[in-house]
Amino acid sequence: MSWQAWVTVAIIVAAMGMFASEKVRIDLVALIVLGALVVLGIVSPVEALSGFSNEATVTVAAMFALSLGIERSGVLDPLTRLLMRIRRPWLLTLAMMLAIAPLGAFVKNIALVAAFLPLALRVCQRTGTSPARVLMPMAYAAQMGGVCTLIGTSSNLLADSLAQKHGMVPFGVFEFTRMGAVLAVAGIIYLMLIGRHLLPRHIDAALPDDVEAGKYVAELEISDESPLLGTAIADARLGEEFGVYPLELLRGERQMWSPREQKLEAGDVLLVRGDWEKIEEFQRKAKLHNAPERRYAPEGDQPRVLAQMMVAPASPMEGRNLAEIGLDWRYGATALALNRRGEVLRDKLSETRLAVGDVLMVLVDEATMPKLRNDEAFIVLNEREDVRGMSRKALLAATIMAAVVLVSGMHWLPIPIAALCGAVAMALGGCFGRKDVYEGMDWKIIILLGAILPLGLAIEKTGLSAVVVTAAMHLVGGHGPLAALLMVYLLTALLTELMGHNPSVVLMVGIAATVAQATHVDPRPFVVAVAFAAATSFATPVGYPTNTMVYYAGGYRFTDFMKVGIPLIALFCALSMWLIPIFWPFHPLPGH
Repeated sequence: MSWQAWVTVAIIVAAMGMFASEKVRIDLVALIVLGALVVLGIVSPVEALSGFSNEATVTVAAMFALSLGIERSGVLDPLTRLLMRIRRPWLLTLAMMLAIAPLGAFVKNIALVAAFLPLALRVCQRTGTSPARVLMPMAYAAQMGGVCTLIGTSSNLLADSLAQKHGMVPFGVFEFTRMGAVLAVAGIIYLMLIGRHLLPRHIDAALPDDVEAGKYVAELEISDESPLLGTAIADARLGEEFGVYPLELLRGERQMWSPREQKLEAGDVLLVRGDWEKIEEFQRKAKLHNAPERRYAPEGDQPRVLAQMMVAPASPMEGRNLAEIGLDWRYGATALALNRRGEVLRDKLSETRLAVGDVLMVLVDEATMPKLRNDEAFIVLNEREDVRGMSRKALLAATIMAAVVLVSGMHWLPIPIAALCGAVAMALGGCFGRKDVYEGMDWKIIILLGAILPLGLAIEKTGLSAVVVTAAMHLVGGHGPLAALLMVYLLTALLTELMGHNPSVVLMVGIAATVAQATHVDPRPFVVAVAFAAATSFATPVGYPTNTMVYYAGGYRFTDFMKVGIPLIALFCALSMWLIPIFWPFHPLPGH
């Protein structure tokens, strides 16, 4: 191999390490790769910038805008209200998957999971079911739906764009639907009959059952009118009377480490733990003030919303305390309580360092909620008040999305143009605010696509693709195109779990096309194998963003994804080896 090929290998290995470690943002990793390729002269400046004008990048950006319109306009609200009536956990799991899989074919997967995550958590809380029983199947269903159409996931669009650069005919919007539907049905059946029994059954509890203290930690200040004045904490019997449990007593700057015999005085702050509803009831009956609200809440009569928000994966807020993240000046929000799974917090809220998966209960101005929902550092899990759009906008957004699918599916307009027109129509129709489309855009994915695409060019230019294919064909031997197809599928699936679905598509489409050429068959089945293997990442919580979202909310361990996901990947692989040659023959007839 040439020195350029060896350098490209080194860049790929380094990128895989950074992608897998998650210590560097995925878009920054892609920009580092792009910069290295340009500085070393492996790709030209024009080639380096070509990814940002690629059809796939433009289409993904437009589809993000369309998904934003669907999410913000309240299209999904009637469905979520219907699902809220379900009280059996197994039925909720099935209903969630049946609802999300079809929607995932047209709506961004992350937006779908974010919309249904609060619903699932509320039902699980109401029925006493561990969220771990519901959330992983929900994340998997979003992936199963996404692969059913060309526009369902960014990796499908990317595979189509790269295939066209290798001289293939573009894929149709619904060309993946037949196979995708079969896989989705098989996946749902597997999850209901087998996978459900592999899921953890625990219900998160930090204390023994006989001293169950709920979830949230809050600071409550003793008022002058409180009936607790002059009462010792032990005599108040807070656990028996109210279902909340005192952890510490703060008197001025003093922290009372053994507070149970201390008589409460006006201005004392109790650090208590319990379910949020019980904390609220205790605060009301005992005439207490929420200390952070009393200190930081802005004055005025603006309508306020009580919201739950989770510290998102790779959030810049991780490791910072509440004073440092500036919720008060950024959003006019006041943190009232904090929930950390598996730990009983004993520090003041303002001094607690946030961790990924922490859930904050915040009081925020209603007008500020859209800005908070758009902050990628947090995932809003629940809102006490409904701030969704009106039904007219929901109907308009659904109509525009259907029109985009119809126009692109009938080939009346190219997919990027149809998606851009739909995004403009939603903006003019008020389906999202003027700034929402920019604030709600997932720029990390767009930058990732634009910056990582030239890596595929480097693999081709340096001859690295030919070297890899030669080695692979020696491994496959004379076992025919089906063995080569299996090799491409498994390699793509492995790379996806290590570095994510979009980079694996960039690496594999060119290799897949060259493998097809070496076996003297049509390359289309091999590109399909890459697309399906990349879009269905089930074995790790880092292979696909929806997995990462539910990883923290559901309290999963890394191995839980392996136990449920690896058999599902094996099932999808076996079905794909059967179906791909049927729907996309290795030797298509002339004119097909």
